[in-house]
Amino acid sequence: MKYSHLFAKTNKMAPADADSTNARLLIQGGFVNQLAAGIYTFLPLGLRVLNKIKAIVREEMNMVGGQEVLMPALIPKAPWETTKRWDSIDVLYKLTGAGDKEFALGPTHEEVVTPLVQAFVKSYKDLPCSAYQIQDKFRNEARAKSGLLRGREFSMKDMYSFHRSEADLETYYDTVAEQYTHLFNRMGLDAIKTEASGGVFSKYSHEYQVVTPYGEDLIYVCDKCRWAVNREIAEVKNGDICPKCDGKIIETKAIEVGNIFKLSTRFADDFGFTVTLEDGTQGKVWMGCYGIGMSRLMGSIVEVSHDERGIIWPKSVAPFAVHVVSIGSKDVAVHERVQQSATDLYDQLTRAGVEVLWDDRVGVSAGEKFADADLLGMPLRLVVSEKSLAQSSIEWKERASTESKLVTLTDIVSYVETFAR
Repeated sequence: MKYSHLFAKTNKMAPADADSTNARLLIQGGFVNQLAAGIYTFLPLGLRVLNKIKAIVREEMNMVGGQEVLMPALIPKAPWETTKRWDSIDVLYKLTGAGDKEFALGPTHEEVVTPLVQAFVKSYKDLPCSAYQIQDKFRNEARAKSGLLRGREFSMKDMYSFHRSEADLETYYDTVAEQYTHLFNRMGLDAIKTEASGGVFSKYSHEYQVVTPYGEDLIYVCDKCRWAVNREIAEVKNGDICPKCDGKIIETKAIEVGNIFKLSTRFADDFGFTVTLEDGTQGKVWMGCYGIGMSRLMGSIVEVSHDERGIIWPKSVAPFAVHVVSIGSKDVAVHERVQQSATDLYDQLTRAGVEVLWDDRVGVSAGEKFADADLLGMPLRLVVSEKSLAQSSIEWKERASTESKLVTLTDIVSYVETFAR
């Protein structure tokens, strides 16, 4: 992609109303555009990041046997009445359609997935099964804030598992819990499995929290075994001895990037969902729920991975692996040589399957191009200039490093291919 072809450009000035780091950097970098509080358009660069996050989540959920579906976002009132949640979910967007029929925009999908699976699963032989979707959700947040961390419309992966017994649910729950840790690691996030309230479903649910001074949650974490608990149910305080080992409890801020719940038989019971057991009797169905906010993850990565100059994208989710910057010259012959060398490099890398953003703008200073490269945060910056070409080389600088080096023109493509893997 040539930068000159992008209609969404960087902005030298940070948005005045940005209330978080991710909102400031994503808007200023041209990744998203705010339509209203908690409502964002994902621009070309931002959509590339979001799609890479989704691809990783799909791979990880498929590995635990999840089957992808896509359920309606517009849900009739009837299933909400069946579960008695029409009036109990305070963030439910409600609307009236033709014929005065009432609907809600889904903030979650237990009311849809339970009768959906019930229509196909009749026997214990059909269990366990797990269905997930990646879909936009809607929540009527009273105070949408913190950029992509708390929106009124947001992208989410919600998975629901169905089991013939509580023991089977426990086993699968632990499997997904472990997979979540691996999933977040792939995105450069060290997510801590944290005990949280299970509400009416169970004693505990679990959140996945990423420690950062920019976090909006407060958790207590053991400095030795990493046992953690959310402040809202904590029976420990800062400096206590860990109840699981002899480590020390540390109070810290964090961002929640995912959560998992054991739903017990609550929703299956509401819909009369049972299965035929080996002896011909009807048995209860146990459910689990596993959520990850896709757009929230994008904002969380920015909150955790940035510096004073801009975003530092992990390679796995960066919109492009490489940011090529060509520095022109007032000397026409030199300028043409630089542009041709940059064109050749761009073409070679693209043919090699490397994702490249080339800042091909003419009449823009080196300082402005470097500032934009730092703001956009691609993992690797390659500079083609009169100075580098004088040594038959390209300047190589990784975004997370303060050091740069020269790599010869003959080696540059193979070096980049290795880096981008």
